[in-house]
Amino acid sequence: MTTYIYQTVSEAVQDLQQRGFTVDFNLEENLVAFESGKFDGGDFEIVEVHRYEGDSDPGDEAVVYGIQSKKGIKGLLVSGYGMSAGARVRKLLSNLPLPSH
Repeated sequence: MTTYIYQTVSEAVQDLQQRGFTVDFNLEENLVAFESGKFDGGDFEIVEVHRYEGDSDPGDEAVVYGIQSKKGIKGLLVSGYGMSAGARVRKLLSNLPLPSH
């Protein structure tokens, strides 16, 4: 298993995109959405998670998720973390399977 470590959110996004995570995912209701449609969260799994904390401002907390569908669609979801993450984001992501390595 390869471990990726990034210093910033933008560095993580750039490298993940270069590795094929090219779709920009968003959350709508209890669905994962992108320009080609909307899918139930059960159709996806979280492949990678990269979390970032600001030095002094909790509002600077963010998390980058590398997500892949059962059909092979790979993309990113960038969200706030901790207090800045909405209940909807936490609920949907808690239902997505995590990597099994």
